[in-house]
Amino acid sequence: MSKIEIACFNHVSAIVAFENGADRIELCDGFEKGGTTPEFELTKGVRKLITIPIYVMIRPRGGDFLYTNAEFQQMKMDIIKFKTLNVDGFVFGILDENHQVNVAQNKELVELAQPFPCTFHRAFDRAIGLKETLENVIECGFSTILTSGQKPNVVEGKEYLKKLVEWSDNRIEILVGGGLRSGNCKDIREYTNANFFHSSAIIDNGNFANPSEIKALKKALQ
Repeated sequence: MSKIEIACFNHVSAIVAFENGADRIELCDGFEKGGTTPEFELTKGVRKLITIPIYVMIRPRGGDFLYTNAEFQQMKMDIIKFKTLNVDGFVFGILDENHQVNVAQNKELVELAQPFPCTFHRAFDRAIGLKETLENVIECGFSTILTSGQKPNVVEGKEYLKKLVEWSDNRIEILVGGGLRSGNCKDIREYTNANFFHSSAIIDNGNFANPSEIKALKKALQ
């Protein structure tokens, strides 16, 4: 059976995800910015309340994925700090000025995060070149790539998502996300042959995961 990760922007969504069958959560702040590093105390509290894996977003701000040295140092400090909370993994991604994967900086963060696995987030979809970006992320040591196939959403990106699953050849997990909902996830799974999916499960104008949507996602992916 396929698995579902729920992006959670608050502790309420984390609990809802846990109680309604999510396999993992990505914990973030900054909903309006597409996800930023959550507060330490929020993460500490969520860790006490749920037992499913928690992957913590490490992103000091919204916007692009080219960071100053000060921002990069902040990312390193955040990883060290969050490792003390017994989280299960980290989510980040750094590009260079040419919109390519910054191999050196990403490798440094992946090594710092050890033994916790790391997901390269949708900075992947801002990078230039599909296969080259895949190979560079693998070189950095990530365990997972979160992507919509370098398109605005998974429906538009399904052709590239299928290629990524094929090219990855079990060297890295392709986590399919970006506009994924219960109404399209079954078709996307069948077309791409992916096994892991990502959604905020937000179906209104708020920033809270919807329990019925999570259940519907789980059912569609059975």
